[in-house]
Parts: sequence; C-alpha cells; structure tokens
Amino acid sequence: QVQLVESGGGSVQAGGSLKLSCAASGFLFSPYRMYYMAWFRQAPGKEREGVAAIAIPSSTVDADSVKGRFTISRDNARNTLSLQMNSLKPEDTGTYYCASVRTRGSVPPLDPTRFTSWGRGTQVTVSS
Repeated sequence: QVQLVESGGGSVQAGGSLKLSCAASGFLFSPYRMYYMAWFRQAPGKEREGVAAIAIPSSTVDADSVKGRFTISRDNARNTLSLQMNSLKPEDTGTYYCASVRTRGSVPPLDPTRFTSWGRGTQVTVSS
C-alpha cells in the first residue's frame, strides 16, 4: 500500500520561498505500468487544483499559475518528491497534497480525480 507523507509547509511573506517534501513508500514498480506523482493544493472554499506533476521515469508538467516559480523533482534513491516554491504569492496559500497513481496508460497529470493515493497535506500560508 502506497503511503505519502508531506512536510515543509509553513508561513512566509510574499516573495519568499518554501520547499515541500513528500516521503513515499509502498510503490511496486512494474515495467507495464506508468506512474505519476504530483502536488495539488486546495484553498478554503475552492476546489483542489493541480500544481505540478512528474511522470516516472521522468517528464514534468506545471500548472500555468506556477510556471517559472515552482519546480517539481524526484529523488529516486530516497523515494522523495519535492516542490521548490519561489516568488510565493498570497494566492498560493492553501493545503498542499502529495498524490500518486499507477496506471496502464497516460492520464491528465494535473487532474486530481485520476490520483488514487494521497497524503494528509501540509499548510502553506503566504502573507502580503
């Protein structure tokens, strides 16, 4: 069973940086499956939205709202997914979730309905 545990959230002023980490365990890799890991966020009263995703072995996609500011990466040796967030804005505030899915084919990498394993989330607050 896949387990995902996020860390690294906090409070920061606009223009600052934070790095989120997601410790992953329980993956059973198969050459016949595709894997995605992604970061999603949810602000109060809003729907959960995709932030950035990485397909395994390696290709990435970022939401337009974070392009040029956020970078997703994966450390294979440590089974860790990271999200480096720079030039943070107040609208980046929310609970950030790490998620993963194992599929037989490609999926929209920023669609939360396609992901099956989720962490509990870590709070990011950006003040103006």
